[in-house]
Amino acid sequence: MSAIRDQALACRDAVPVLAALDAAARTALLGDMADAIGRHADAILAANAQDVQAAAAKGITGALLDRLRLDPNRVAAIAAGVREVAALPDPVGQVTRRETRPNGLVVERVRIPLGVVAMIYEARPNVTADAAALCLKAGNAVILRGGSEALHSNTAIAAALHEALAAHGLPTAAVTLLRDLSREAMVELLQLTDIVDLAIPRGGEGLIRFVAEHARVPVIKHYKGVCHLYVDRDADLDLALGLLIDGKTTRPGVCNALETLLVHRDVAAAFLPRAAAALQARGVELRGDERTRALVPQARAATEDDYAAEFLDLILAVRVVDDLDEAIAHIRRYGSDHTEVIATRDAAAAERFVRALRSAVVMVNASSRFSDGGELGLGAEIGISTTRLHAYGPMGAEALTIERFVVRGAGQVRHPGAGADAGA
Repeated sequence: MSAIRDQALACRDAVPVLAALDAAARTALLGDMADAIGRHADAILAANAQDVQAAAAKGITGALLDRLRLDPNRVAAIAAGVREVAALPDPVGQVTRRETRPNGLVVERVRIPLGVVAMIYEARPNVTADAAALCLKAGNAVILRGGSEALHSNTAIAAALHEALAAHGLPTAAVTLLRDLSREAMVELLQLTDIVDLAIPRGGEGLIRFVAEHARVPVIKHYKGVCHLYVDRDADLDLALGLLIDGKTTRPGVCNALETLLVHRDVAAAFLPRAAAALQARGVELRGDERTRALVPQARAATEDDYAAEFLDLILAVRVVDDLDEAIAHIRRYGSDHTEVIATRDAAAAERFVRALRSAVVMVNASSRFSDGGELGLGAEIGISTTRLHAYGPMGAEALTIERFVVRGAGQVRHPGAGADAGA
C-alpha cells in the first residue's frame, strides 16, 4: 500500500470521530486553532521567510510571490479568519426543508458532511488554515496538498493546527498535510475514489486544468477570473471610477480583480480620459480598441487575447461599446463566469445585466473585490466555484455539506396489500 493511500485512509478514519463532535465542540476547536496560530506567529513567519527567499532565488515574482508572502498582519488575518469560521452558524444537521406527505410521512432535507476533502493549492499559505477551518466546521476531514514553494509555511501552520487537535484529543490526521509533492502523488490522490469525496484545486489555470484532467473524484474548480466592469450610459461616473480603481489596483494578482473595462459610448469621452489618468498614475498599462485609443492615445492596441486574459497584473483591457446589449455579448464571449460588475443608476438596466449573465457573482454598483467568501458573509473562503454542481460562487462551510433525505414515519408501507396474507 502506498504512503499516499495510507495517509488518506488515516484521514478518512478521522471522519467518524469528527462526526461525533457537536457544534460547540467544533467551535471550541477552531477557537483554539486560531489561538495556536497566534502563539506560533514567529515560527510561521520564520518558515515563510525561508519560502519567500527560495522562491525569489528561483525567479518567482509578481502575483505568485505576493500570494506566498506573509507578514504579521497577514498571519493575524489568518487567525482572525479561523475565528470568523468558528463564529459561523453550524451547517451540520441543519434541516433545510420539512414537509408532511399526504400519507403522513415527514420528509426532511438535512445537511451532512461530505467526508474527506482534498485541497490542492499553490503559493497561498493562508489556504492551509482556511481550508482546515472550513472543512472542520462542516464536519469534514481534509487532505492538504500545497505547493513546494510554500512547504515550510504550510508545515508551520499545520503544526499549530495539530497542536489544537491533539489538545482536544482528536486525531491529527483530520488535517493531513502531504509532504510528497510530486505530480505522481497528486494524481494518485485524485484517483482515490473510495476515500476522497471531493477535490478542490486553488491556484493558477495550469494547476486547475491538471487536476480536472487527472481526477476520478468530483472536482470543484474555476479556471480563471476574467472580471468585467461595465460603465453604463446612466452611471454615476465618480462611483464608477471608485469601482474601477478598487477593482483593478488594490491587489491585481487575485482572481476577483478587474481585467476588462467596458464603457458605453455616450459616456466614454467624459469617463475614459479621467479613468486613464487615475489608472496610469497607479502604474496600470491600458490596452484598448480603436475608439478607446482615440480618447486615450497612450493606450496600446488590444488584441483578442487581451480580452480573454486574466492578467493578474497592472494591465487592463478596455473597450467602448454601443449599448448594454453589446457589453453583455462581450462578457458572454470572453468572460469566465467569475464576477461581473455594472455601474448604473438605471434599475432596469441593472436588472437586465443581472438576468442576462450566468456568472457566479454579479455586482450592481459594488466593487468586484467583494467577490470573496469573507466579504459575502461566509467567513474564510475555501475557493470559488464556476462549476455548476452543488456549489456555485464563493464557497464557505455550508458548501462543504450536502443535503440528504431523512424520512420519519409511523409504519407506512408503499403497497399496503402486498403482505396482507404473509402469515397465512
